[in-house]
Amino acid sequence: MLSANLKLPENSILCIDMRSFYASVECVKRGLDPMKEKLAVVGDVNRSGSIILAASPELKKQHGIKNVSRFFELPNDPGIHIAEAKMSDYLKVSVEITKLVNQYVPKEAIHQYSVDELWVTVNGLEKLYGGRWEIARMIKQELYDTMGLTCSIGIGDNKFLAKVVMDLYAKQTGIAECTYKDVKEKLWPVPVENIWGIGKKMMSNLNRMGIVTLGQLANFPLERLKKRFGVMGEQLYWHAWGADLSPVIGDFQKQEQKGFGHGITLLRDYHGDEVFACILDLCEEACRRARTAGKAGRTVHLGVGYCQETGGGFSRSKSVALPTNITMEMYGVCMQLFNEFYDGVSKIRRVFITLNNLYKDEETQLDLFTDKTKQKDLGYVMDQIREKHGSTSLLRATSFTDLGITLDRSRKIGGHKA
Repeated sequence: MLSANLKLPENSILCIDMRSFYASVECVKRGLDPMKEKLAVVGDVNRSGSIILAASPELKKQHGIKNVSRFFELPNDPGIHIAEAKMSDYLKVSVEITKLVNQYVPKEAIHQYSVDELWVTVNGLEKLYGGRWEIARMIKQELYDTMGLTCSIGIGDNKFLAKVVMDLYAKQTGIAECTYKDVKEKLWPVPVENIWGIGKKMMSNLNRMGIVTLGQLANFPLERLKKRFGVMGEQLYWHAWGADLSPVIGDFQKQEQKGFGHGITLLRDYHGDEVFACILDLCEEACRRARTAGKAGRTVHLGVGYCQETGGGFSRSKSVALPTNITMEMYGVCMQLFNEFYDGVSKIRRVFITLNNLYKDEETQLDLFTDKTKQKDLGYVMDQIREKHGSTSLLRATSFTDLGITLDRSRKIGGHKA
């Protein structure tokens, strides 16, 4: 139980979520009403198994289509509009939304959570615009009037409360609020799996402990939660009471880089002797990003997922003696891991690599037995050429084969067509 004397910081936070963002943007582009028309945004219209990235509210309501449905699952309804995803358009609109919000608050008060969702701190704006409800209504109305887009807005005393009340209530009512005083009434009866930050695995763990609702989580002994889940258990406990001490003002983008990684779900199943080109392309991109940041890493991680028919895969790491950002060194380690842990039979559908345990590049030592200076210089020169002439202006030969992935990835944003 929380002490009655405990004073939690009270802020005025808005959590703004754009309704069916991709689908709404495509509707507006076509002069359609996003809330009335049936429209599906598909990753690749030439592939029947492509994922539906977004469905308009009306399409979800009439046909039960979800954002994880497949293209071939769409019913034969002539009233359904099909749009191929254009990620560059969605990013441009997202930037314009942030600019609009920036007219109300300074950029330091905006925390971009995703392309279609952001937190906004509106402390101290009462004399300019009124209370936080008035500000929420103004932003919501201006987004609709200027862009034709509808949003849901949660209002809370902190970011957690604003996010959760937006998920649970604002998506039905448009705007909803949850203060510290409202937590027991509005949040405690809610099943834990409906709370932001609690996934399926955590839900199962909590359920096995007899915790089904957020109220039961709030009244569970804190020490037992900490013993079972560590720091995460303590955070769950405090969230159940509506407490969140994360910063509400600041530069949320400047976070220390922990590693440089890239992964891909392949367009087809790869045999074991084909995947080398994919791994090389991924290593090239990870090392390029590391060099750009002036970093080098000592630990190389390789993850491989087998095809759906086989299932499984492996995830292994290996540390090197000296930090590196040289593509062929990282590639060599990845292939060592692959040759050691690949079962030799299964087809491969997903590959992921990371370079972490980072050091500053200028602080790394040179190996007396290899000429790393030339290799490093070559990498930086290649980066400069790509920076000046485009990311695909200089590629390894394998990238131009059917096994390479760089050319296809260069035409995409977030894994989908730009």
